Amino acid sequence: MAQSTSAPVFDFRKVTVIYVLGGPGAGKFPLKTQTSRTQCDKLVETFGFCHLSAGDLLREEQNRNGSQYGELIRNCIQEGALVPSHVTMKLLENAMTEALKKRTGDGWTDGKGRFLIDGFPRKMDQALAFDETLCLASLVIFFNTSEEVMLRRLLERGKTSGREDDNVEVITKRFRTYNEQTMPVIEHYRAQNKLAEIDSTGSVEEVDRLASVVIRKLFS
Repeated sequence: MAQSTSAPVFDFRKVTVIYVLGGPGAGKFPLKTQTSRTQCDKLVETFGFCHLSAGDLLREEQNRNGSQYGELIRNCIQEGALVPSHVTMKLLENAMTEALKKRTGDGWTDGKGRFLIDGFPRKMDQALAFDETLCLASLVIFFNTSEEVMLRRLLERGKTSGREDDNVEVITKRFRTYNEQTMPVIEHYRAQNKLAEIDSTGSVEEVDRLASVVIRKLFS
């Protein structure tokens, strides 16, 4: 991939980007507790992040009237495949720009902002392109657990989610895609000492405690 000759859209010295990665069902969004708060919700509440889910942005774009990418996104989701990088990147850029215009409060003054981006980057070209053209990532939180746990969580979610990709056939394809394309991303950031690996098998509260320690260290 050719090196970018222009500066990234967002300055990493002002805009903090933390990727939240893990296999499908690994813990980015564990099963809801009685308080109906997901893992990322807790971090948003504690640290004032703007949470951007690549998957949610893609599904919203898929259902948007007149979207030029709707059919492409739908086909990729149904096949458990990755949506082309330029589509996801543009949706993230638009969402970040909008948040920087509107958000206020701690961490959001003088052009500053802080983002939790989950479900992205899914492969190396996305990671390199985002760092070079949008914003250099500060940290990657990697929620890790077994495929058995992930499968159980996704099938349980599928009972109420209405998502067309929450079935065994597509989940199996997603596991394969994750191992082949996303694990190299994990190892890339591990080599840069930007990776915080967290066992997400435990309770939402325990995972939140571990993730909060990592983020407090980053902001200290």
